[in-house]
Amino acid sequence: MEVNILSVGNCDQNILFKFNFIYGLVGWLIDLQKCFQDQIRLQGQVRLLEHRVKQKQLKIIQLLEKKEIQYSDREDESSVIDLGGKRQYSDCAEIFNDGHKQNGFYKIKPIQSPKEFFAFCDMSEGGGWTVFQRRSDGSQNFDRLWADYEEGFGNFVLKNGEFWLGNKNLHYLTNQGNYTLRIDLTDFEGERRFAQYARFRVAGEEHSYEMNCGEYSGTAGDSLTGGFHPEVKWWADHRGMKFSTRDRDNDNYEGNCAEEEKAGWWFNRCHSANLNGLYYRGPYTAKTDNGIVWYTWHGWWYSLKSVVMKVRPADFECNIV
Repeated sequence: MEVNILSVGNCDQNILFKFNFIYGLVGWLIDLQKCFQDQIRLQGQVRLLEHRVKQKQLKIIQLLEKKEIQYSDREDESSVIDLGGKRQYSDCAEIFNDGHKQNGFYKIKPIQSPKEFFAFCDMSEGGGWTVFQRRSDGSQNFDRLWADYEEGFGNFVLKNGEFWLGNKNLHYLTNQGNYTLRIDLTDFEGERRFAQYARFRVAGEEHSYEMNCGEYSGTAGDSLTGGFHPEVKWWADHRGMKFSTRDRDNDNYEGNCAEEEKAGWWFNRCHSANLNGLYYRGPYTAKTDNGIVWYTWHGWWYSLKSVVMKVRPADFECNIV
């Protein structure tokens, strides 16, 4: 019987090829299993590290909150400063230039005001600033009626208390001459920015406390006059707007901005700035953009941590006392 040696050789080669293929496949599967095991092990290590990072972050937040509470406790002391009634001051600039450099609530009496009232004097940023609005912790409700905004409301004792000086007082104050408005803003990440406007003035009750201001400068962007884009001024410019509350609608909107935005403000249709909005802690969701909003910095859906609105005579010069 004749045997085809060539056929037997080819058969052996096929078997050897299949054997090598199976052996390689088994090796690849073993390597793949090891890879999966390494992946599971690494995922476990990542989760452990994430857990430790979160613990550290939580500890840092707790320490910061504790420090902030301690700081707030120091701030929660009476900040009313009695000068003894030796003379009347028309604003905080006069108080500063009379040698009183301490921050606090002083009695002032603008020229046309029928009576004295307490105003917080901020003696930083060159001194002499009369503060008419402050937001710091959400302790005061700013969703109020016309009469409240007209007369003023809030805490006029504590250094860090929230308040609105009153539209009537704000009119008396800014009607004395040429005043500069400065707005100091802080977010929940600790960053600070400011916006400053020339020729800030609030009209009287007969004009529904209409607000006007001039040129912008600063780091927060121009949200008050819609200066961030020429095509938005028809709804975003707050100049020339009367003050609105939910019981006194003076805006240019078909609805009631003050009612929707939960604040009294110089609304247009409705706003690119609303510093009397609801107090949220940073990013928020709501039916409307009703937080403490400065659009050109954080947009509509981020509510700021703190706000200070203050005025000072444009021709203010610091006396060295």
